[in-house]
Amino acid sequence: MGKYVQAQRKGKSPVFKAHVRTRKGAVKLRPIDYAEKHGYIRGVIKEIIHDPGRGAPVAKVQFLNAYRYKRDTELLIATEGMYTGQFIYCGKKATLDVGNVLPLRSVPEGTIVCNVEAHVGDRGSFARGSGCFAVVVSHDEEKGTTRLRLPSG
Repeated sequence: MGKYVQAQRKGKSPVFKAHVRTRKGAVKLRPIDYAEKHGYIRGVIKEIIHDPGRGAPVAKVQFLNAYRYKRDTELLIATEGMYTGQFIYCGKKATLDVGNVLPLRSVPEGTIVCNVEAHVGDRGSFARGSGCFAVVVSHDEEKGTTRLRLPSG
């Protein structure tokens, strides 16, 4: 029989509610556009912040908008080694470096990655927690798939 743990009851009833007022926002990868599909786009890390209710730190990254004269601010999961003022590159032709976002097919086997998309364009779903990472095990060129060793084993 037993009871639910109180931390699990958050959001279930009016008594135990999750305090979401101070949360910073949804943490996602950039939406895929022409610049990412065919080249790369550069962004600068403005600050690394703590998001309540999340173990991993969050990086606030600013990109130039490719279609209008403005800047877009995205929240990404901060990887170990990121710092404020660092330039990060997102796209197919980005180099393999700490913080850069590139497709899995261009990452060599044995590389440690985080915030991996399950399907193209879902903006990150695997290995997003604090200290979580996945390892690229192998590439299957015929099927166009990549095998990962996930944190769960």
